[in-house]
Amino acid sequence: MTNETESAQSMVLGDVEVIRVVEWQQPFAPASGMFPEVPAEVWKENEDWLAPDHWEPHSDRAVLALQTWVVRSAGRTVLVDTGVGNGRERPGMAPFHRRQGDFLGRLARAGVRPQDVDVVVNTHLHVDHVGWNTVDAGGEWVPTFPNARYLVSAADDFHYGPRNTGGDGLREVDRLIYEDSVAPVHRAGQVVLWDGLHRIDEHLTLESAPGHTPGSSVLRLASGSDRAVFVGDLVHSPVQILRPCCNSSACLDPEQAALSRRRILERAADERELLVPAHFAGAGAVEVRRGNGGFTLGPWATAAR
Repeated sequence: MTNETESAQSMVLGDVEVIRVVEWQQPFAPASGMFPEVPAEVWKENEDWLAPDHWEPHSDRAVLALQTWVVRSAGRTVLVDTGVGNGRERPGMAPFHRRQGDFLGRLARAGVRPQDVDVVVNTHLHVDHVGWNTVDAGGEWVPTFPNARYLVSAADDFHYGPRNTGGDGLREVDRLIYEDSVAPVHRAGQVVLWDGLHRIDEHLTLESAPGHTPGSSVLRLASGSDRAVFVGDLVHSPVQILRPCCNSSACLDPEQAALSRRRILERAADERELLVPAHFAGAGAVEVRRGNGGFTLGPWATAAR
Protein backbone atom coordinates (compact mmCIF):
# COMPACT_ATOMS: atom_id res chain seq x y z
CA MET A 1 0.00 0.00 0.00
CA THR A 2 2.72 2.50 0.94
CA ASN A 3 5.49 3.62 -1.36
CA GLU A 4 8.53 4.12 0.87
CA THR A 5 10.92 4.99 -1.95
CA GLU A 6 13.72 7.30 -0.83
CA SER A 7 13.08 10.83 -2.00
CA ALA A 8 15.06 14.01 -1.37
CA GLN A 9 15.31 16.60 -4.13
CA SER A 10 16.58 20.14 -3.99
CA MET A 11 16.27 23.41 -5.87
CA VAL A 12 17.71 26.88 -5.41
CA LEU A 13 15.52 29.98 -5.36
CA GLY A 14 17.65 33.12 -5.24
CA ASP A 15 19.90 32.70 -2.21
CA VAL A 16 17.66 30.04 -0.65
CA GLU A 17 18.01 26.27 -0.98
CA VAL A 18 14.84 24.17 -0.79
CA ILE A 19 15.06 20.42 -0.13
CA ARG A 20 12.07 18.13 -0.38
CA VAL A 21 12.06 15.11 1.96
CA VAL A 22 9.20 12.67 1.33
CA GLU A 23 7.94 10.57 4.25
CA TRP A 24 5.63 8.53 2.01
CA GLN A 25 3.63 8.71 -1.20
CA GLN A 26 0.61 6.60 -2.12
CA PRO A 27 -2.96 6.46 -3.41
CA PHE A 28 -4.64 7.74 -0.28
CA ALA A 29 -8.42 8.13 -0.39
CA PRO A 30 -11.28 8.12 -2.91
CA ALA A 31 -11.17 11.38 -4.84
CA SER A 32 -14.96 11.63 -4.73
CA GLY A 33 -14.88 11.51 -0.93
CA MET A 34 -11.85 13.69 -0.38
CA PHE A 35 -13.01 16.37 -2.86
CA PRO A 36 -16.79 15.99 -2.90
CA GLU A 37 -17.35 19.28 -4.74
CA VAL A 38 -15.14 18.38 -7.71
CA PRO A 39 -17.26 16.88 -10.53
CA ALA A 40 -16.15 13.43 -11.68
CA GLU A 41 -15.69 14.72 -15.22
CA VAL A 42 -12.92 17.10 -14.07
CA TRP A 43 -10.80 14.12 -13.10
CA LYS A 44 -11.60 12.27 -16.32
CA GLU A 45 -11.00 15.28 -18.57
CA ASN A 46 -7.53 15.76 -17.03
CA GLU A 47 -6.58 12.10 -16.65
CA ASP A 48 -3.69 12.41 -19.11
CA TRP A 49 -1.67 14.49 -16.63
CA LEU A 50 -3.35 13.71 -13.30
CA ALA A 51 -2.44 10.02 -13.59
CA PRO A 52 -0.39 8.48 -12.17
CA ASP A 53 1.14 11.18 -9.93
CA HIS A 54 -2.07 12.72 -8.60
CA TRP A 55 -4.88 10.26 -9.31
CA GLU A 56 -5.30 6.52 -9.68
CA PRO A 57 -8.16 6.20 -12.19
CA HIS A 58 -9.05 2.54 -11.70
CA SER A 59 -9.62 3.03 -7.95
CA ASP A 60 -10.63 6.71 -8.11
CA ARG A 61 -8.13 7.43 -5.34
CA ALA A 62 -6.24 10.69 -4.98
CA VAL A 63 -2.48 10.16 -4.81
CA LEU A 64 -0.80 12.19 -2.07
CA ALA A 65 2.70 12.67 -0.76
CA LEU A 66 3.52 13.32 2.86
CA GLN A 67 6.59 15.51 2.90
CA THR A 68 8.65 18.10 4.72
CA TRP A 69 10.25 21.03 2.95
CA VAL A 70 13.68 21.98 4.27
CA VAL A 71 14.47 25.63 3.61
CA ARG A 72 18.03 26.89 4.09
CA SER A 73 17.74 30.67 4.35
CA ALA A 74 19.93 33.41 5.84
CA GLY A 75 22.22 30.87 7.49
CA ARG A 76 19.41 28.96 9.17
CA THR A 77 17.64 25.67 8.57
CA VAL A 78 13.85 25.85 8.52
CA LEU A 79 11.48 22.88 8.34
CA VAL A 80 8.02 23.42 6.84
CA ASP A 81 5.71 20.84 8.46
CA THR A 82 6.86 17.62 10.12
CA GLY A 83 4.67 14.80 8.87
CA VAL A 84 3.04 12.02 10.89
CA GLY A 85 5.73 10.78 13.28
CA ASN A 86 6.27 7.31 14.69
CA GLY A 87 4.44 5.33 17.33
CA ARG A 88 1.38 7.57 17.65
CA GLU A 89 -2.04 6.50 18.82
CA ARG A 90 -4.30 7.62 15.99
CA PRO A 91 -7.56 5.68 16.31
CA GLY A 92 -9.69 5.90 13.19
CA MET A 93 -6.72 7.04 11.10
CA ALA A 94 -5.34 3.76 9.78
CA PRO A 95 -2.47 5.16 7.64
CA PHE A 96 -1.13 7.07 10.64
CA HIS A 97 -1.93 4.76 13.57
CA ARG A 98 1.22 3.45 15.29
CA ARG A 99 3.20 4.16 12.14
CA GLN A 100 6.91 3.31 11.99
CA GLY A 101 9.07 4.92 9.31
CA ASP A 102 12.56 6.23 8.65
CA PHE A 103 11.84 9.94 8.31
CA LEU A 104 14.71 11.07 10.54
CA GLY A 105 17.05 8.85 8.54
CA ARG A 106 15.84 10.45 5.33
CA LEU A 107 16.29 13.88 6.85
CA ALA A 108 19.85 12.97 7.87
CA ARG A 109 20.63 11.69 4.38
CA ALA A 110 19.45 15.06 3.09
CA GLY A 111 22.08 16.65 5.34
CA VAL A 112 19.87 17.69 8.26
CA ARG A 113 20.40 16.46 11.83
CA PRO A 114 17.81 17.29 14.51
CA GLN A 115 20.24 19.61 16.30
CA ASP A 116 20.82 21.55 13.07
CA VAL A 117 17.21 22.77 12.77
CA ASP A 118 16.69 26.40 13.78
CA VAL A 119 13.00 26.90 12.97
CA VAL A 120 10.02 24.56 12.57
CA VAL A 121 6.94 25.94 10.80
CA ASN A 122 3.67 24.10 11.41
CA THR A 123 1.40 25.47 8.69
CA HIS A 124 -1.48 24.12 10.78
CA LEU A 125 -2.00 21.57 13.53
CA HIS A 126 -3.38 18.57 11.66
CA VAL A 127 -2.08 15.05 12.26
CA ASP A 128 0.16 14.91 9.19
CA HIS A 129 1.88 18.26 9.79
CA VAL A 130 3.07 18.04 13.40
CA GLY A 131 4.03 14.39 14.04
CA TRP A 132 7.81 14.77 14.00
CA ASN A 133 7.62 17.80 16.26
CA THR A 134 8.38 15.29 18.98
CA VAL A 135 9.95 11.89 19.58
CA ASP A 136 9.49 9.27 22.27
CA ALA A 137 12.32 9.43 24.81
CA GLY A 138 11.79 6.55 27.19
CA GLY A 139 8.02 6.92 27.36
CA GLU A 140 7.99 10.72 27.30
CA TRP A 141 7.38 12.89 24.26
CA VAL A 142 10.12 15.50 23.84
CA PRO A 143 10.95 17.98 21.05
CA THR A 144 12.72 16.30 18.14
CA PHE A 145 14.61 19.48 17.29
CA PRO A 146 16.16 20.71 20.54
CA ASN A 147 17.52 24.01 19.24
CA ALA A 148 14.51 25.08 17.17
CA ARG A 149 11.81 27.64 17.59
CA TYR A 150 8.47 26.08 16.64
CA LEU A 151 6.22 28.63 14.93
CA VAL A 152 2.56 27.83 15.63
CA SER A 153 -0.41 30.01 14.74
CA ALA A 154 -2.17 31.33 17.83
CA ALA A 155 -5.60 30.57 16.32
CA ASP A 156 -4.80 26.88 15.80
CA ASP A 157 -3.12 26.61 19.17
CA PHE A 158 -6.28 27.91 20.81
CA HIS A 159 -8.61 25.74 18.74
CA TYR A 160 -6.74 22.46 19.30
CA GLY A 161 -5.28 23.20 22.72
CA PRO A 162 -6.61 23.03 26.29
CA ARG A 163 -7.93 26.59 26.28
CA ASN A 164 -10.73 25.47 23.97
CA THR A 165 -12.64 24.16 26.97
CA GLY A 166 -15.87 23.78 25.04
CA GLY A 167 -14.18 21.47 22.58
CA ASP A 168 -16.04 23.09 19.69
CA GLY A 169 -15.22 21.25 16.48
CA LEU A 170 -12.72 18.88 18.09
CA ARG A 171 -12.48 15.11 17.89
CA GLU A 172 -10.83 12.95 20.51
CA VAL A 173 -7.97 12.23 18.12
CA ASP A 174 -7.34 15.98 17.86
CA ARG A 175 -6.69 16.01 21.59
CA LEU A 176 -4.24 13.12 21.21
CA ILE A 177 -2.41 14.93 18.42
CA TYR A 178 -2.04 18.07 20.50
CA GLU A 179 -0.95 16.20 23.61
CA ASP A 180 1.84 14.19 21.99
CA SER A 181 2.99 16.57 19.24
CA VAL A 182 2.38 20.14 20.42
CA ALA A 183 2.04 20.28 24.21
CA PRO A 184 5.54 18.83 24.85
CA VAL A 185 7.07 21.62 22.75
CA HIS A 186 5.17 24.17 24.82
CA ARG A 187 6.49 22.60 28.01
CA ALA A 188 10.02 22.85 26.64
CA GLY A 189 9.53 26.57 26.03
CA GLN A 190 10.17 26.27 22.29
CA VAL A 191 6.80 27.39 20.87
CA VAL A 192 6.40 30.87 19.39
CA LEU A 193 2.76 31.81 18.83
CA TRP A 194 2.02 34.29 16.07
CA ASP A 195 -0.95 35.84 14.29
CA GLY A 196 -1.49 37.74 11.06
CA LEU A 197 2.06 38.10 9.73
CA HIS A 198 5.36 36.81 11.11
CA ARG A 199 8.70 37.59 9.47
CA ILE A 200 11.31 34.86 9.91
CA ASP A 201 14.14 36.54 8.00
CA GLU A 202 14.73 38.75 4.95
CA HIS A 203 13.49 35.96 2.64
CA LEU A 204 10.71 34.23 4.59
CA THR A 205 7.36 35.51 5.89
CA LEU A 206 4.45 33.61 7.43
CA GLU A 207 0.94 34.79 6.59
CA SER A 208 -2.45 33.68 7.90
CA ALA A 209 -4.71 31.90 5.38
CA PRO A 210 -7.58 30.54 7.52
CA GLY A 211 -10.33 28.16 6.54
CA HIS A 212 -8.82 24.70 6.36
CA THR A 213 -8.23 25.23 10.07
CA PRO A 214 -8.71 28.46 12.05
CA GLY A 215 -4.97 29.17 11.94
CA SER A 216 -3.92 27.72 8.60
CA SER A 217 -0.99 29.65 7.16
CA VAL A 218 1.30 29.98 4.17
CA LEU A 219 5.03 30.67 4.07
CA ARG A 220 6.20 33.14 1.43
CA LEU A 221 9.71 33.06 0.01
CA ALA A 222 11.21 35.99 -1.88
CA SER A 223 14.89 36.01 -2.82
CA GLY A 224 16.29 37.91 -5.77
CA SER A 225 13.83 37.50 -8.62
CA ASP A 226 12.53 34.15 -7.35
CA ARG A 227 9.27 33.68 -5.48
CA ALA A 228 7.57 30.69 -3.85
CA VAL A 229 4.69 30.10 -1.47
CA PHE A 230 4.43 27.02 0.74
CA VAL A 231 0.68 26.60 1.09
CA GLY A 232 0.25 23.63 3.44
CA ASP A 233 -3.23 22.17 2.90
CA LEU A 234 -4.70 25.18 1.14
CA VAL A 235 -4.43 22.99 -1.97
CA HIS A 236 -4.35 19.18 -1.65
CA SER A 237 -4.63 18.32 -5.33
CA PRO A 238 -3.96 20.11 -8.64
CA VAL A 239 -7.68 19.89 -9.41
CA GLN A 240 -8.19 22.61 -6.79
CA ILE A 241 -6.13 24.97 -8.94
CA LEU A 242 -8.58 24.33 -11.76
CA ARG A 243 -11.54 24.51 -9.36
CA PRO A 244 -10.46 26.80 -6.46
CA CYS A 245 -13.98 26.93 -5.07
CA CYS A 246 -13.79 23.20 -4.30
CA ASN A 247 -12.59 22.30 -0.81
CA SER A 248 -11.27 19.10 0.63
CA SER A 249 -13.51 17.26 3.05
CA ALA A 250 -11.10 18.24 5.86
CA CYS A 251 -11.72 22.01 5.58
CA LEU A 252 -13.33 23.21 8.82
CA ASP A 253 -14.69 26.45 7.34
CA PRO A 254 -15.33 25.74 3.65
CA GLU A 255 -16.35 29.27 2.71
CA GLN A 256 -13.28 30.83 4.31
CA ALA A 257 -11.01 28.11 2.90
CA ALA A 258 -12.20 28.86 -0.64
CA LEU A 259 -11.63 32.60 -0.14
CA SER A 260 -8.11 32.01 1.17
CA ARG A 261 -7.34 29.59 -1.68
CA ARG A 262 -8.41 32.04 -4.37
CA ARG A 263 -6.49 34.90 -2.76
CA ILE A 264 -3.28 32.89 -2.56
CA LEU A 265 -3.66 31.53 -6.10
CA GLU A 266 -4.28 35.02 -7.49
CA ARG A 267 -1.09 36.32 -5.96
CA ALA A 268 0.86 33.23 -7.00
CA ALA A 269 -0.25 33.74 -10.60
CA ASP A 270 0.34 37.49 -10.64
CA GLU A 271 3.77 37.37 -8.96
CA ARG A 272 4.94 34.11 -10.58
CA GLU A 273 5.32 32.40 -7.21
CA LEU A 274 6.09 28.70 -7.30
CA LEU A 275 3.18 26.98 -5.53
CA VAL A 276 4.53 24.46 -3.00
CA PRO A 277 1.72 22.43 -1.37
CA ALA A 278 2.21 19.97 1.46
CA HIS A 279 0.83 16.96 -0.39
CA PHE A 280 1.51 17.17 -4.12
CA ALA A 281 3.17 14.02 -5.39
CA GLY A 282 5.11 13.96 -8.65
CA ALA A 283 7.31 17.05 -8.97
CA GLY A 284 5.77 18.42 -5.75
CA ALA A 285 5.41 22.07 -6.81
CA VAL A 286 4.04 23.97 -9.78
CA GLU A 287 3.63 27.47 -11.18
CA VAL A 288 0.13 28.89 -11.56
CA ARG A 289 -1.19 30.93 -14.47
CA ARG A 290 -4.40 32.85 -15.09
CA GLY A 291 -6.52 31.45 -17.89
CA ASN A 292 -10.08 30.66 -18.99
CA GLY A 293 -11.47 33.01 -16.38
CA GLY A 294 -9.66 31.16 -13.60
CA PHE A 295 -6.34 29.41 -13.19
CA THR A 296 -4.29 26.91 -15.13
CA LEU A 297 -1.12 25.01 -14.35
CA GLY A 298 2.22 26.35 -15.55
CA PRO A 299 5.59 24.55 -15.45
CA TRP A 300 6.24 21.97 -12.76
CA ALA A 301 9.23 22.40 -10.47
CA THR A 302 12.53 20.85 -11.41
CA ALA A 303 15.53 19.94 -9.28
CA ALA A 304 17.60 22.62 -11.02
CA ARG A 305 15.68 25.86 -11.04
